Amino acid sequence: MRAIIAGGTGFIGQALISELKEHGWEIVVLSRSPGKVADVFGSGVIGMRWDNGDWPDLLGPETAIVNLAGENIAKGRWSEAKKKRILDSRIEFGQRMVSAIKSADTPPAVLIQASAVGYYGPRGTTPVDEYAESGSGFLAEVTRKWEASTAELEEMGVRRCIIRTGMVLGHGGALAKMLTPFKLFLGGPLGSGFQGMSWVHMADEVGAIRFLMENENTSGPYNLTAPAPVRSRKFARILGETLGRPHKLKVPTPVLQLLFGEMADELLLSGQLALPERLEKAGYEFRYPELNAALRDLLR
Repeated sequence: MRAIIAGGTGFIGQALISELKEHGWEIVVLSRSPGKVADVFGSGVIGMRWDNGDWPDLLGPETAIVNLAGENIAKGRWSEAKKKRILDSRIEFGQRMVSAIKSADTPPAVLIQASAVGYYGPRGTTPVDEYAESGSGFLAEVTRKWEASTAELEEMGVRRCIIRTGMVLGHGGALAKMLTPFKLFLGGPLGSGFQGMSWVHMADEVGAIRFLMENENTSGPYNLTAPAPVRSRKFARILGETLGRPHKLKVPTPVLQLLFGEMADELLLSGQLALPERLEKAGYEFRYPELNAALRDLLR
């Protein structure tokens, strides 16, 4: 079994490659800088330029593609130029991937297409599953177009799974940014604390991706979120208790808006309670379905 991964040197990509290697997958990482792939992973992972035209020769019925490529949405303030890079990077790579697959003699068995729970837009107190319609806002627009960028492959008979990922908890990423204020006894919920936080332990993020790669009966959208989403204030309480630190010092909405602008409103001050209904029905069993256990594992 061969996996061709775009975005493999990122936060999720590196963990996914570790998971796949443990289960016998051959790994090819598409990158603008194959030398960086060697620096990150060493031997055992092949780096190829995504724009050189050679990697489609590796496609076939034993090959899965995972498309995680895209500009980091949480790094830097959302200027108009930044928003354009966020959107264009996702659409461009998806379209290039479709063109490359069309040029191959044999298509891959499956494409795992990245997306995010931002697809549903701000949802307040109403839980959403994969059957819910897309919402409003910049992130909803980005994810709709991101998903659509590779939709043409389904017409070619390629099985396609869309992974709408929540906040991934691991060694790094969003959790690492949260730890400092809590360790300084300044931790607490963001804004009102009522916004939903759809989270997932990294072990389940990559475990679910591998499950979808290997399960031929899966296709369509899947929420990669734990079955027990929480509100911001409950997340802060459980994180504070896990660390043995206070957890009630709220970060005021105006402060977040001043620091992060539009990104604060869409990414920090609103959210969703997304449920992995289709993933559980498909038979995936979560390693960390509850937040308490997930944080204990990551912070012990």
